[in-house]
Amino acid sequence: MELGAFSISLAVKDLEASKQFYEKLGFTVFGGDPTQNWLILKNGDHTIGLFQGMFEENILTFNPGWDSHARPLDTFTDVRELQRQLKSEGITFATEADENTQGPASFVIADPDGNTILVDQHR
Repeated sequence: MELGAFSISLAVKDLEASKQFYEKLGFTVFGGDPTQNWLILKNGDHTIGLFQGMFEENILTFNPGWDSHARPLDTFTDVRELQRQLKSEGITFATEADENTQGPASFVIADPDGNTILVDQHR
C-alpha cells in the first residue's frame, strides 16, 4: 500500500518560536502562510508542518499523489482506494472520503494508541 509523502503536523503554541527552533535543526520554510498560522518546513526529505491553533494534537500525515517534495506523481493510489483497502482490513474511520467523488479528498483514522493519522490527497 503506497500512502504517498509523509510528514508530521505539529500543533504548536507559538508559530514563530517553533519556526526558529526547527530552523536551528536545519529546516527551512517550504510553504504555508504565517498570517494563517501555518508553515511547512523541510530538511532534505523530512517534512514538518507547524500549525498554531488549528488542532489540539500532533498528526501523522500522508499525501497520496505527492513525492517527498510535494511534487505530483505520475501514478499513485487514490485516497478512496486506500480507504477501501483499509476498510477491508477492519480499520475504523473517524472521517471518510466521499467515494462518489474524484480529486482532492481525505480521511482520518487513529492507531491503537490514539495517534491521529490523516491521509490527505490534494489532487
